[in-house]
Amino acid sequence: MDDIREHYLAWLRDAHAMEEQALTMMRGMLSRLENYPVLCARIEQHVTETQRQAEALRKLLEGRDSGASVVKDTLGKASALGQALSGMFADDEVVKGAMASYTFEQMEISAYKVLISTASVLEDTTAIPVFEQNLAEEQDMADWLFDHLDQTTRIFLARDEAGLPARR
Repeated sequence: MDDIREHYLAWLRDAHAMEEQALTMMRGMLSRLENYPVLCARIEQHVTETQRQAEALRKLLEGRDSGASVVKDTLGKASALGQALSGMFADDEVVKGAMASYTFEQMEISAYKVLISTASVLEDTTAIPVFEQNLAEEQDMADWLFDHLDQTTRIFLARDEAGLPARR
């Protein structure tokens, strides 16, 4: 069981770092989406959810004598910042950002499924509801992004065709 617990704590630290990375990515995108108010509003909602998720994971880590990985959190934030900054130079940033966000949501969904399975094996019943809530929120965001990808793309294309700044 010690090996399972080690994996569990590592995956929990990874999930916390992932949420911190998501916050950095979303905040970077938000600063450049003023012409996409529906997308902007949904990302703002998910930022609030993600802040709560990161805090809940941090508390779980602290309660299991395993603080958040400062190295992983820092590297994740740096990676997300690089991604957010690189998008500033892409004409089709909003489309690529929506695609990348959808992919990232799928990774988060998978991580929570793994954590739920492992918490069940370890009988960590206090963590399971946290993971289930996070999973539901990530699934909702992924579904929303998928359902609105057509709309986001069409707004981008219309703005580009009209000679308007398409990426903002």
